Amino acid sequence: MPIRVLLVDDVVEVRRLVRTSLRFRGGFEVVGEAADGSDAVRLAAQLRPDVVVLDLGLPDIAGREVLTRVREVSPESKVVVFSGLETTDRTWIRDHVEGFVVKDADLGYLVDLLESVGRRHETRAVLELPDDLRSVSTARRFVRAKLLEWGIGDPLDDALLVTSELAANALTHARSSYRLLLSVSEQALRIEVADAGAGTPEPQPLTETEEHGRGLHLVGALAASWGMEAAESGGKRVWAELALPVAVAE
Repeated sequence: MPIRVLLVDDVVEVRRLVRTSLRFRGGFEVVGEAADGSDAVRLAAQLRPDVVVLDLGLPDIAGREVLTRVREVSPESKVVVFSGLETTDRTWIRDHVEGFVVKDADLGYLVDLLESVGRRHETRAVLELPDDLRSVSTARRFVRAKLLEWGIGDPLDDALLVTSELAANALTHARSSYRLLLSVSEQALRIEVADAGAGTPEPQPLTETEEHGRGLHLVGALAASWGMEAAESGGKRVWAELALPVAVAE
C-alpha cells in the first residue's frame, strides 16, 4: 500500500515540488493539500493520512497550535515538519513530531525521511461499528483475528477485556456508532475507541452493590497507560496501551 500523505504549505510551488518528488520516488499517494491551518485540521480529520508534511509558517494559525489540532483529530498520523521558519517553540515541536526538516535541506532527504516514517510501525487496523450491543462481540472477534495475524499472543486476553470495556463504554454513554483502532509499536499495543458522545466519562467510585462504573477501573488496572480526549470535531476518544513483552516484527 502507498504511504498516504497530506501536504500543508501556503506556498503552492513548495507543495508542487514535494508532490512531484514523491511521485518520482514512488510508493506515495498525496491524498490532500492545504494552504492554511484550518484546512490542514479539516483534511487531517477527514482523510486520516499516514503522514502530514507540515509547514509552520501558515497564514491563519500558529505552527504549534496547528500541530496540536492535527494530533487531536488524527492521532495515528505521523507528522514531519518541513519549514523555513525559525521559532522559539522549535524544541517543543521537535519533541512532538516524527521529523523536522528545514527547507534549505536536500529534498531527497525529506523524501527519505517520509518513506522511513511512513513505513515505521504501520501495523494498524480500523473497524467501524454500529450502535448495537452485538457490536461488542464483533469488536472482540476483530481484535482476536488481528492480533493472531500480527503474531501477538501474550496480552491477547487483556486486549479482549479492554476492547469489551471500551466498546461497552461507547455504547452505554455515547449511544452512537463508534470506530475501533488498533495500532502496534515495538513496545505497545494501542486500543482506541472513538465515538460521537459528548463529554469524557470518569471512573466512578467502586462500591459493593453498584454494577456500573467498573469498566474504566479495569482498563486502568490492565493497561500500561490510558486516557480520554475530546475531539475538536465533537465526540471523544478513549484509548489504552498494553505493554508487549517483546518487540513485534514489522
